[in-house]
Amino acid sequence: MNEDYYSYVKEWFTKWAPVYDFTDVFASGIRKKVLEFTNAIEGSKILDVGTGTGKQAFAYAKKGYDVVGIDLSEDMLNVANRKNRYGNVQFELADAADMPFKDNHFDVSSVSFALHEMPLTVRQRVLKEIVRVTKTEGIIVIVDYALPENKIGRYLVYHIVRSVEGKYYPEFVKSDLKALLRRLGIKIEKEVSIMLGASRILRGLTRWERNLAHLGSIFSVPPINGRKTLGISTEPSFC
Repeated sequence: MNEDYYSYVKEWFTKWAPVYDFTDVFASGIRKKVLEFTNAIEGSKILDVGTGTGKQAFAYAKKGYDVVGIDLSEDMLNVANRKNRYGNVQFELADAADMPFKDNHFDVSSVSFALHEMPLTVRQRVLKEIVRVTKTEGIIVIVDYALPENKIGRYLVYHIVRSVEGKYYPEFVKSDLKALLRRLGIKIEKEVSIMLGASRILRGLTRWERNLAHLGSIFSVPPINGRKTLGISTEPSFC
């Protein structure tokens, strides 16, 4: 399953890297909203997970933050590096499920439209790693797909997005993301709906040191690359 995921990511983004920024035009306003929503203090060190071609990383860098963007796709990072005009942002080829950073390293960790590209086991591991590398009481910002509250809107958004997104979208959008975050020790402070309810931004605080024992107690699902992952139920609730 996990080997299939890594092969899928490489193939998918190798194909899309040259034209990805053209398809990402709709998200330009979202980048600014994420920046305002994050509301990081001056001098913050920010991690951008699944940075892709670097759009969100550049938005943070423009405001003077020190930014590290990581991604699994070398092709996407090649585009990001070609566009990089900032001395305060760097890009690294890295697996977000096994990050090369020390504990409590970043003031802010941000992940935009990446979690829906992952199967559940990988997503759990990535979120756990995000908690680990973010400072205690640090900020975690998640931007990704959601569903509108009304039944017709849910139906339309689900089927439209499913027609253009990858194979892990259906499970992701039906899962209880906020419950997963709470289980990982992330206290959700704010939430805002965007794109007419088709997406949302979540801002939370991590309290990783207070949740070490709890995190250890929920290791139960099969390993990723030889490691155990979080056994968290995300039964779908979907109309």
